Amino acid sequence: MKKYDYVLLDVFTHRAFGGNPLAVFSDARGLSSQQMQAIANELNLSETTFVLPPEDPANDFKVRIFTAQIEMPMAGHPTIGTAFTLAARGMTEPDGPETMVRFEEKVGLIPVKIRWENGKAVFCQMQQNLPEFGPVVQDKKQVAEILSLPVEALEDTLPVEVVSCGVPYLIVPLKTLSDIEKIQLRPELMAKLKPSINDANLYIFTRHSVTDQAHLHSRMFWLENGIFSEDAATGSASGPLGCYAARHNLFGSAAWLELTNEQGFEMNRPSCIRIEIEQEAGKITAVKVGGEAHFMGGGYFEIE
Repeated sequence: MKKYDYVLLDVFTHRAFGGNPLAVFSDARGLSSQQMQAIANELNLSETTFVLPPEDPANDFKVRIFTAQIEMPMAGHPTIGTAFTLAARGMTEPDGPETMVRFEEKVGLIPVKIRWENGKAVFCQMQQNLPEFGPVVQDKKQVAEILSLPVEALEDTLPVEVVSCGVPYLIVPLKTLSDIEKIQLRPELMAKLKPSINDANLYIFTRHSVTDQAHLHSRMFWLENGIFSEDAATGSASGPLGCYAARHNLFGSAAWLELTNEQGFEMNRPSCIRIEIEQEAGKITAVKVGGEAHFMGGGYFEIE
């Protein structure tokens, strides 16, 4: 029997029981893909990560990300939480106020910046792929019906649009916090829409927030086996949301856009996700998503 240790932490929060929970196996050497998937299913968190040596020695780590059902090409809070874990375990160390590490993920290379204070990681930020836009859903009433909202709840002048920085999301702009709280999802209608939107998940937002420091308030839902589930903090969707905000000038057209996205409030798991978008001549040139994390505990699996 071999023992595999894991760390449990909440990501995109500074306190216990906020953000999105994650388990990180910082040394997954010897585990097969099938065993990784079985472990993720056993833990039944939104994601579990497994850290391996890089395939390219120019990089630092290979990171595999699993939900309870599938392996993900890339995900935000698992990337951020894995970086915090490696820093806490001394597997990456400060070489100044900030350290860059390079993760090999299924989608490709993901650079992650770790910010240090007194030898401790206090903030981690991932760089995501540049955005791909489209398709646009022309029939807003179809989307409103999925949410059980009147079409008037959607922003009149903004599109319902798929945006991907590695994982596609259908970005849905609502007018008010009250509307986003009232959402009642209809999976049978979403199942009909998904083939025309690149099988994207729903990312719904409003420019009204619960906290004073947030620019955006969001909710993420995914449909699996006819059932909707909600995510407490979605880094892989926050990058696309920032790109959507930049593309449609929601907060001006500055060359550098910094936004705070709050999520998880309806689940009683408040999260804070920092988004940075860099632009040049109206074109997005960099997408960065970051946040904090809080360690909760850990354990181990014994695997034959």
